[in-house]
Amino acid sequence: MPSRTFCRPDGVQATLNWHAPGLMAGVDEAGRGPLAGPVVAAAVILDDARPIAGLADSKALTAARRERLYDEICAHALCVSVAQASVQEIDELNILQATMLAMARAVQGLRLKPTRVLVDGNRLPVLSVPAEAIVQGDALVQAISAASILAKVTRDRWCQQLHADWPHYGFSEHKGYSTARHLAALAEHGACPEHRRSFAPVARALAAKSTIPA
Repeated sequence: MPSRTFCRPDGVQATLNWHAPGLMAGVDEAGRGPLAGPVVAAAVILDDARPIAGLADSKALTAARRERLYDEICAHALCVSVAQASVQEIDELNILQATMLAMARAVQGLRLKPTRVLVDGNRLPVLSVPAEAIVQGDALVQAISAASILAKVTRDRWCQQLHADWPHYGFSEHKGYSTARHLAALAEHGACPEHRRSFAPVARALAAKSTIPA
C-alpha cells in the first residue's frame, strides 16, 4: 500500500500508511512554465453518485473538450476551488514555492474539508490534512484530472483576456510559453506588466532593451 504524507502546519512531513476515510480532494496546477501570468491551481472533490465521463489529463484533451468538462465538473462535483499565485509572488518566492502556495490556497478554499488530498507531481504543499504526491496523477486519478481541467481552462481564459490588452505578444496562441513568436515580441516590445521578471527569457529581453540607445 502506498504511504501517505501528512503535512503539519509547521511544514514537517510524516509518512502514514493508511487511507483516511472520508472525502478525497484532487489537486493540480497550470502555468508553471509560461513566461507570464499567474500560476493557477484547482482542488476538486468529486461526487461518486454523479460520475463524469471522459476525465483525463487536461493536456490530452482538446480545448473544446476541456471547456465542456469544465462545465460538467462545476455542475456535478461536490465542491471545487480555484486559486492562484500572482506574478509578483512568483518573482518574489520562485515558481515552485508560488505553485505550492496556489495549491494550498485551492485546498483551503474548498467548501467541504477533505480528509485526504492527492496532488499531481512529486511535491506537496503544506497542508493540514494527509496528502500524497502522485507522479502523472492527472492521468491516473479522476479527481486530479478534474482539477487539471479546471486549472487549465481558467488559465487559458486568463490568457485570452490578456491578449485583448496586449495583442502583439500573441497570448491567445501560445498561452505565455516561450515560443519563437513570444520571444520575438519580447525582443521587440519588452515585457508587459504580466511578464515574470524572474524568468530568464524575460530578464534577458529587459536587459537587451535597456542597452538600446534612445
